[in-house]
Amino acid sequence: MKKYFGFLLKGIYAGILIGIGGVAYLSINDNIVGSFLFSIGLLTICMYGMNLYTGKIGYVLVNKLTYVYELFLSLVGNFIGTFIVGNVMRLTRQTALISKANDIVNVKLNDSLISIFILSCFCGMLMYIAVNNFKTSKNEIGKYIGIFMGVMTFILCGFEHCVANMFYFSIAGVINIEVLLYLIIMVLGNSIGSILIAYFYNHYSVN
Repeated sequence: MKKYFGFLLKGIYAGILIGIGGVAYLSINDNIVGSFLFSIGLLTICMYGMNLYTGKIGYVLVNKLTYVYELFLSLVGNFIGTFIVGNVMRLTRQTALISKANDIVNVKLNDSLISIFILSCFCGMLMYIAVNNFKTSKNEIGKYIGIFMGVMTFILCGFEHCVANMFYFSIAGVINIEVLLYLIIMVLGNSIGSILIAYFYNHYSVN
């Protein structure tokens, strides 16, 4: 039981850090600078060993079936963490962030599900590449550059990250059945994209 609680707790912490990265992004008008600062979330998660679903799903191919429990609890924890940050920020003076988050959320909810799915797949690919590079790179500088490049690329390309979007929906105060459906599609797309790249890495990559 303690082990499973640890999975959940690590997921909550990861969600909090993604939420903080989201706050940084919303606080900056320049998208390039904002996407750079958003990277603090994934960077800290990788350095501290927290559980981010999009950083772990690709490893389902090389783990036992029980790994699914860790993935599920990590995802639940990610939602709790982002929900906490989003709703706590709604109580602060940073009211301008709510308006910006609403604009982002409206774009997503007015998009088609197939578009959301495709954009989520590409994001999943980048997240596996960034995290796996951090885990395996022997170049100390390169492993950190990979984090920033992966995060900045997915944001600037408009790809969909399910956990980041949990934060945007939370701070915007938009949680309903439609949002849940979109989040499910995002989780599915992130998962498939990550697994596709992980499969190539495990079977064809020259290590």
